[in-house]
Formats: sequence, C-alpha cells, structure tokens
Amino acid sequence: MERIVLTEHNIGEAAERAATQLRAGGVVLYPTDTLYGLGVDALSDEAVAKIFAVKGRNEGKPVHAIVSDIAMAGKYGEISDAARVFAEKLPRGQVTFVVRKKTGMDTGISKDIPTFGFRIPDNAFCIEMLHAFGGPITATSANRAGEVPQCSVDAIMAQLEEHSNVLQNVGTWNIDLIVDAGELPARKPSSVVDVSGTAPVILREGAVSRNEIEAVVSAIESV
Repeated sequence: MERIVLTEHNIGEAAERAATQLRAGGVVLYPTDTLYGLGVDALSDEAVAKIFAVKGRNEGKPVHAIVSDIAMAGKYGEISDAARVFAEKLPRGQVTFVVRKKTGMDTGISKDIPTFGFRIPDNAFCIEMLHAFGGPITATSANRAGEVPQCSVDAIMAQLEEHSNVLQNVGTWNIDLIVDAGELPARKPSSVVDVSGTAPVILREGAVSRNEIEAVVSAIESV
C-alpha cells in the first residue's frame, strides 16, 4: 500500500500515480470536495466489486462517480436540459446528479440499473486525477456501510480495519494507494438529485440544502 501526502506542489504527481493504480484495477483513497472517497475505474465490474467489499456494502445499492465536466458525463448518461442547468447553478463537487444511462452502459456502476450518477468536482486533485485517468472514477465515501465517515486517513483506516477483522472480510490491504490531504473539515456528503425522470427528485439532502436545490428547480420551471 502506497501513501502520498498531498501538498500544493505534488498534485500532478499524485494524480498520475492515482491514474496508474486506477488503470491497473486498483483502489485509491482520496480527498474530495466533501469527504474522503474510495476511487476505482467506475466502468469496471471487478474494480467496483472491490469497493463493495471494502465498505461491506450491499451490491444492489448504487455507487456514483466524479467526472471532469458535463461533456464527460454525457458520454455515459443522458444529460437533459434540467441536468445542465443544475450543473451550472449548484455548487460543484457538492451535488450528485442521477441521469438515465446511455445505451450500452452495462458495466461497473451502471450494471443492472438504468441510471448513471455523477458529480463534477471543484477540487484541484480530483480534477487532475480525472484528466490523467480520462474516465469516470467512483466517489463513494470511505467508510464502512452504516458507519459515520471519518475526516482523517488514520481514522478511516482504523474503522475499515476494525470491521474487516470482526467480519473476517477484506481489509485495508485492498486499498492500493492513499492520497492523504490531512484532516478534512467536517462536512456533509454530497446532496443527490435524480433528474432521470420528468421532474427532479431530491434523494438526499447533504452539502447543499433542500431549499437551495428547490430554488433552482423553481427557476427552471419558471422559464
């Protein structure tokens, strides 16, 4: 397991190392706009299975991804006008959008479900990593399913290791690269908005309030 302490001077190097691990099917623990996330190639069945194993999570529960921009999202999902407006009006990195997946998107996070969930980061490392990798990367929070996400790498690893020992499950050894940005501020996870149907549905209120999201919905409907 490799660990890189992230600084303003090594973002590019860290991003390239992360991209190398992702291309090899590895798991990367990395900082996002909200919490630390577990990143793998979002289009790989094998890599996504590792995420479920690390988290001890039900494989039927959707996992979402980060993408570099709306153009990348459009390669994998059907981007409606409403989704474009949401992406422009709501804070980047803090809202996940669920859209209908493109025909042929039958692997990774979109396997056996009709949707593709994504958010566009406003985080220098995430953006560099996406450019280096060239495709969507999972962004599920780095915690055991049902447990409170932790703000530091050491606390995250302790939580994952504790539960893997109890359950005799895969443990922290399943993480190939840690990108350590220190202790992150306590934040809520991303809000989740489903724009795959005829009307937006707020699936989770998180970093962006329901009121702020509904204000954008009202603005769209009034046009």
